[in-house]
Amino acid sequence: SRGTNCTQMVKFSLMGFTDNLELQILLFVAFLVVYLVTLLGNLGIILLIRTNPQLHSPMYYLLGNLALVDLLYSTAVTPKVLADLVMEKPLSYVGCVTQILVFDIFLVTECFLLAAMAYDRYLAVCHPLRYSVLISPRLCVQLVCGSYLTGLLNGIGQTIGMFNLSFCGSVVVNLFFCDISLLISLSSSDSTVSSLIITVSVFLFGVSSGLVVLVSYIAIISAILSIRSAEGKCKAFSTCTSHLTTVSIFYGNGLFVYLKPRSSRPREEDKWVAVLYTMVTPMLNPFIYSLRNQEVKEALRRLRA
Repeated sequence: SRGTNCTQMVKFSLMGFTDNLELQILLFVAFLVVYLVTLLGNLGIILLIRTNPQLHSPMYYLLGNLALVDLLYSTAVTPKVLADLVMEKPLSYVGCVTQILVFDIFLVTECFLLAAMAYDRYLAVCHPLRYSVLISPRLCVQLVCGSYLTGLLNGIGQTIGMFNLSFCGSVVVNLFFCDISLLISLSSSDSTVSSLIITVSVFLFGVSSGLVVLVSYIAIISAILSIRSAEGKCKAFSTCTSHLTTVSIFYGNGLFVYLKPRSSRPREEDKWVAVLYTMVTPMLNPFIYSLRNQEVKEALRRLRA
């Protein structure tokens, strides 16, 4: 049909940040530095965990996978942004679909890995004596595999949603990557099915993983408050600070992006919020865990020695 042929030939022009050449150069350098630090930081965390027997525990197994996911979903977006800052080139339909698939797989995988890490911290604080029994290596593998599988289901769902949309000519996307919730309003076809898929995904994956984190931390805070000594409270809370910082940044950005009304013309500040969750957050996570975590700092010191 004409609509299908039209869609396959469509080109997506991703709007960058500025037409000012000097500012483009500055942004290119800034985003390149952010991406290189993201690669080095997350690869460093993965290698540190793999090569250090002291870090072969459930918490660090989950952290290693979080670092891998951060690296992958940043890579789904940042190289294209850097290329566009040098020379803008429209993205093909296949390229746009691929970016949606990869990004949405790893975004939801991250949601469930953070939920699994919250559950791990809950067991460590609320059931310290039974911790090693309750969170066995087998359960860790199941939690990680479940996170990737859920991410894959989300990616496939969002891709099906994209296939239900029709486009003609050159589509101007006022964002630096393909975002299906924005493309819906630019489609020339009925977007009811695609909108329903997105709504179901947000509640099924985003809200459910967020609830696991919330319930885990309510139980953790309740357990910490029941500890009598101030030293005990500090020690218990210190095991959660890195994860709580990461969760706050990740879900804070997510709530802003997905719970506010969407339009085909997002404001400029929306682009910078998107920069936070696609580029900056994956860069910050290794630093949050290495600077605030005593075991990671000790592993780094042993590595230097």
